[in-house]
Amino acid sequence: MTVPLPPTPVLETERLILRPLEARDVPAIQRIFPQWEVVKHLHATVPWPYPDDGAATNMVQCLEDQAKGLKFYWAVTVKGSDELRGRIDLWAFDPERRDSRGFWLDPLLHGQGLMTEAADAVTDYAFRTLGYPWLYLTNSIANRASGRIKEKQGAVPAYVEPHGFVSGPGERQVWLLTREAWLARQPV
Repeated sequence: MTVPLPPTPVLETERLILRPLEARDVPAIQRIFPQWEVVKHLHATVPWPYPDDGAATNMVQCLEDQAKGLKFYWAVTVKGSDELRGRIDLWAFDPERRDSRGFWLDPLLHGQGLMTEAADAVTDYAFRTLGYPWLYLTNSIANRASGRIKEKQGAVPAYVEPHGFVSGPGERQVWLLTREAWLARQPV
């Protein structure tokens, strides 16, 4: 059984502000999200081609989940601008769940280490503030950049399984990152 989450906090990194997702983010999501580079490695349930009301429809579900304490949703913003440039999510801890965090980023910002920075902030929050004992993290085997973020964080491969993606059937890598492994890699 999962314990409801507290309200989504604002998290700050060197270059980013992660703030709670809000309805005002719909236009930015609808502009950025429906790009093949963003969606191709996501779960097959993501509609493709992305409908004109896709962001608005998804926002209703996200805000409901957030209000029920089921999931954190952060808008990834670059300091100096409050505009959403990506999203990172964290599920309430459930020992049976094998996917704890998800993210996507505007392709114009890829390759700058920003998603690693955002993932580190959310991971640290999960372990230090919420006391999660572990996170299971997943990515398409073909999404090497996402896998590299998990490696940098100290996650270890747990297993590979068949999975459906927007781009079609493939394999999903499941990683395990423990609280102990995370804290051992962090400065005191």
